[in-house]
This record gives sequence, structure tokens and C-alpha cells, in this order.
Amino acid sequence: MDAFKLMKELRVNYEQEAHYLPRETGLRLIESTTEDDSRISAKCRDAKVEDVWSLTSFFGYSTQTFVLAVNLLDRFLAMIRIQPKHLSCVSVSCLHMAAKVTEEECNLAPPVELIRIGQCRFTASDLCRMEKIVAEKLNFKSKAVTALTFLDLYHQIALSHCTDGKEILSLEKLEAQLKACLCRISFSKAKPSVLALSLLRQEIHAVQSEDMLEIACHIQRHLKITDAELRLWSERVARRLSDYSSPECSKPNHRKLQWIVSRRTAQNLHSYRTVPELPTIPEHCWDESESEDSCEDVMSSGEESLSSSLGSDAEGPYFPLHLRRQHLHA
Repeated sequence: MDAFKLMKELRVNYEQEAHYLPRETGLRLIESTTEDDSRISAKCRDAKVEDVWSLTSFFGYSTQTFVLAVNLLDRFLAMIRIQPKHLSCVSVSCLHMAAKVTEEECNLAPPVELIRIGQCRFTASDLCRMEKIVAEKLNFKSKAVTALTFLDLYHQIALSHCTDGKEILSLEKLEAQLKACLCRISFSKAKPSVLALSLLRQEIHAVQSEDMLEIACHIQRHLKITDAELRLWSERVARRLSDYSSPECSKPNHRKLQWIVSRRTAQNLHSYRTVPELPTIPEHCWDESESEDSCEDVMSSGEESLSSSLGSDAEGPYFPLHLRRQHLHA
């Protein structure tokens, strides 16, 4: 796409972005809510968005899916007052709705898998009903103008004006920084166009490219974004990325899945790890005149003991693979 068409598309999306912003009054209400309250707090929302990021990474979904899911979630939370116990159902519903729009059908995770991996306490029919509620309240069709929409356009414009732009600006890195920002509810109050431009300028300053900075200034003038607004969000982006890059920050995409099981299940899992005693194989050397039958007798007796000790579970899919290999090599 040439530069003229890109700037035209940029303007069209800029004029539409206000329709996809969460209600600021609703976001402020969430930010003012304490954790002891019966409503959703900012910390509760942020933690759930990080869970959505983890699920996105687990199922191999795109950044577009994650960003759209967060947009749907924030718009719904800013409009409808829900209890914390329903937040998991709402967030997973938003993720599934976003995935159905942005992902190939063959790559879609079944609702039961989303629920199982997310360790949620609702059913697939609950998820389906919640999707209908969210879609009805948001009048959701199949698209939304998000910060990723502008980030992608800014990146294309930069590449069209600068030959070495692809080597200087990494779209993948910019997307990762955007996801880090969206894990904090305060960035949902920013205009998508301004948030994306703040991320772009942050990266341009890091690579120290005068040509890229001129392109960013041209975009700012084209969209009539004020210096004060851009400076405000650029400072907030810089602080967020600084906090996110610290070793103390837990990265959602690097988080390991933690399974919560009952005591009975834990005991059953522990019993599977128990290695049964096997008959000792004689270590003395026998001469070559001994028939191979004697060796086969020893091995067959070992196999009988293995089978009798473990039962049918030794051959089943629930018996740990490394123990099955260990017994076979024994």
C-alpha cells in the first residue's frame, strides 16, 4: 500500500476510534474500587488480563486476538457492573469472541479446552451465554479500532518512507510493549492513536533515528495530536516499560501453568510415581555354553513381576512415560 493510501486509512481509523473506547467514567470507578469491595478492582482486572495473555500464548493466538479481547473486556467492564466471581467467565468469553474474528477456524481452541486450561469453574454453555450477553451489550460485529490498528499503520508508514526502517523498528517488539501496557487498566483510558504513537516514539528514541522521528512528527501533525497529550502518555509508557523490564516483574507469556488439584488426586498422582521393586538380575558371569533360554527366563520373570506389580496401569496412558521407559530398559 502506498503512502497516500496509508495516510487516508490512518485518518479513517482515527475518526472511528472514539466508538471503541471504554467509558472513562466506568474505568475510573474500577480504579477507585478497593480489593475488599464486592466490585471489580483495578488489580483484579489487571490480573485477569495477564491470565488472558497467558492463554493467548498457550494456544498460539496472535497479538491481534489479545488486543481485541482486552478491548472487549474493558468496554464491557466499564459498562456493566459485575461481581469478581464472574470475571473469569467474561474474560474467557471475550478471548473466544476475539479469536473467532481474528484466527483461522482450524486454529480455534474449543471452549472446553479454554475452560480446562484456564482452570475455570464454569461450563461451555455458560461461556456461550456470556458471549451473547457481551456481544449484545457492545453491539459487537466483527471489528474494533485498537492501538494495534494504529501501531501497524504507523509501522507501514515508517517503512514506506525509510529504506532501513525494517531493520530499525521491530513490529514484534512494539507489539510486546503494547501488550505490557494493556495489562494495566490506566492505559485503556488513552486514545489508541496516542498510545500507539507514544510506543513508536519510545522505540525511535531508543534507536536514535532522526529520520524515523521526523516521520513520527509528521503523523502527529496529520492526526492533530497535541504535544501535551503525547508527552503525558509517552511518560506513562516509559515508566510502564521500565517496570515491566525489571527482574521483579512476572511476565505473563513466561508464566508456567499451575494446576490446582484435590488431595485425593494428589495422592493418586504420587502413587503413580512410586517405582515398584523388581527382581534382582544375577550379576555373576555365565559361560557362552549356557543357552539363551536361561536369559529369556530371567527376562520373562522380570516382565511377569512388572505386570503383576503394576497391573493394567503400566500399559495405560496415565502411567508416567518416563517410568514406563525406565521399566522397559530395566
